Amino acid sequence: MKRILIAAVMALGAGAAQADPAEGLWKTEVDDGAYAHVRLVPCGAAICGKMERTFNADGEYASPNIGKPLVIDMVPDGSGGYRGQVWRPANGKIYVGKMDLNGNSLALRGCVAGGLICSKQTWTRLE
Repeated sequence: MKRILIAAVMALGAGAAQADPAEGLWKTEVDDGAYAHVRLVPCGAAICGKMERTFNADGEYASPNIGKPLVIDMVPDGSGGYRGQVWRPANGKIYVGKMDLNGNSLALRGCVAGGLICSKQTWTRLE
C-alpha cells in the first residue's frame, strides 16, 4: 500500500512538472475600450485560450465574447515562442498568431502578409 501511495504522489508531481509555462490566467491590454481575462490551457499538443471575464471603463460586464476562443492552437516552437492563430473580437478576424513568453509577460501578435505586418499586445499573468 505504501508503494502505491508513493507511486501516485510521484506521478502527480511528474504531471505538474510538465505543465506548459504559458498556462494560466492572463490580462489583455485594452482594445476598443475593453480588456479581458483569458485562460490559457493545453489543447492537444498546443495551447488555447478562452475569455473568462471582460471589463470596460465601467467595470466588469457580460460580453457576448465570454467563452469564445481568442488564442487558437498555439504550438511551442522550442525557444519560448509559440505559433498558431489569434482572434480579434473588435473586428471578428482571425490572424496568424505569435506568442513570446518572458516570465509573467506574454507578447501576443496577430499578423498578416505572411507575418510581415503585426499588431502586438503584451499580456500580464494574473495566476
